[in-house]
Amino acid sequence: MTDNSGKILRSIRPGKITFPIIIGLAVTGYFLYKEFDPSVMDAFSFTLQSLVWFFISFLLIASRDLGYIYRIRLLSGQQMTWGKAFNIIMLWEFTSAITPSAIGGTSVAIFFINKEGIRIGRSTAIVMVTSFLDELYFIITFPLILLFIGRTDIFAFGDSIENGLPFYKNQFFMFALAGYIIKLAYTIILSYGLFVNPRGLKWLLLWVFKLPIIRRWRPQANESGSDLIAASREYKDWPFKNWLKAFLATAFSWTSRYWIVNSLILAFFGFHFLGWDDHILIFGKQLVMWIMMLVSPTPGGSGFAEWVFKEFLSTMIPVGTGVAMAFMWRMVSYYPYLLIGAFIVPRWIKKHFIKG
Repeated sequence: MTDNSGKILRSIRPGKITFPIIIGLAVTGYFLYKEFDPSVMDAFSFTLQSLVWFFISFLLIASRDLGYIYRIRLLSGQQMTWGKAFNIIMLWEFTSAITPSAIGGTSVAIFFINKEGIRIGRSTAIVMVTSFLDELYFIITFPLILLFIGRTDIFAFGDSIENGLPFYKNQFFMFALAGYIIKLAYTIILSYGLFVNPRGLKWLLLWVFKLPIIRRWRPQANESGSDLIAASREYKDWPFKNWLKAFLATAFSWTSRYWIVNSLILAFFGFHFLGWDDHILIFGKQLVMWIMMLVSPTPGGSGFAEWVFKEFLSTMIPVGTGVAMAFMWRMVSYYPYLLIGAFIVPRWIKKHFIKG
């Protein structure tokens, strides 16, 4: 086992699930202690319909992962089996769940894919293209949501509506705008490198990283430039129908992710609590929420995600139910990956690194 492999394996130890769980439960417990009101339970409706929609929320998580699994098989040229693709996605999600959101699981995804029998150059290309497709979905969807919703309260949080906070002074709007500009710039640069001039972009990276303040990261920039060239070779002449399939799988996965909150609201508050326009608004709010979570320093956004959810969707659910709904949302969309990863990681390590 190489030193690099050892470092990566230490970073995905199943024991690391303890820290994000403690943070998430501690923050939830603090909010419950601070804001709990027994009468709030009257707002929840527990019926057969609740069970159905709660089950649907888990189906949406499964749909999200199915889209990712299909996409990674497609990007590998069907070289991966469904089982291997499943393992990679679960390992990827587990790593994202136990590392700070700004780091995520992408940094070790190449390692996972390579160990499943894909050569290192193609593994790198697959990860870069998945990143490109994810960013492209956001770049396209976010302005469409703003256009069709036509409402500025997509950025409303807490008491901002009642306080008459101007749209242009809203901190979530500024976060979203900055995040969108960064994502757009990244997508344009990556598109140029993938499809137009990868060697030119590598040269530019190396030139920029001559600056004294960032010179020490020049070797990593050189490696990224080489990865970009490899990715360009793999996918520059890919058929349009494959790109369309890969993007539709990406859209399917992200859309399934964003509808989980809606299914939970339907589960506990019923069909008549919100109109369909409100459900579309909640979908749009989650696009902004994910930008917030990108800057979280905690593993998987633990604690921070619960706070953002409570504040950002407080105007869309009954007063006082935000903490409970935030916990339910994380229970469906986050904690399962910690448990699945804790089960898969030891078996995967034994298969690939422990002989006999």
